[in-house]
Amino acid sequence: MEPVVSEAVSVLERTPSVLRALLQDLPAPWLAQHEGEGTFGPREVLGHLIHGERTDWVPRIKQILEHGDTQPFVPFDRHGYGDLGRASTVELLDEFEALRRSSLAFLASQSLGPSHLALRGLHPELGPVTLGQLLATWVVHDLNHVAQVVRVMSARYGSAVGPWKAYLGILNR
Repeated sequence: MEPVVSEAVSVLERTPSVLRALLQDLPAPWLAQHEGEGTFGPREVLGHLIHGERTDWVPRIKQILEHGDTQPFVPFDRHGYGDLGRASTVELLDEFEALRRSSLAFLASQSLGPSHLALRGLHPELGPVTLGQLLATWVVHDLNHVAQVVRVMSARYGSAVGPWKAYLGILNR
């Protein structure tokens, strides 16, 4: 199935408000929750998404539109967001929301149709990819990280639920 741009935008435009509803004004222990060394907690997810808005999705769309598959994408550094200690969660949410709004304005300005979605780019590890695959990946990437935030938050009370854990699939992955 090829992605439908308007459907993709419907998901992409909601991610900032979903994360804001989950994370804004949340007590610090919920924001510090992680699944282990080197994993993303809620604040790192925000940093990662901000970094992606700056360096991944739109830059790669532009590269496909301008150069096709003649040159590979710049590799994406999953941890390229750096130190988040200085910024409040609200500041991170605000920044992500502004960057996403800008990304979606760019996407709307391109009036992408099926022929555009078939255009090829070159991923440095995966090889040839299409703009449609990139767009679909952007959507699923967002959903993956929303699920990650919810899963990490759920683990905070993983042992507190007692025997009900057997019924809570999110705690039994």
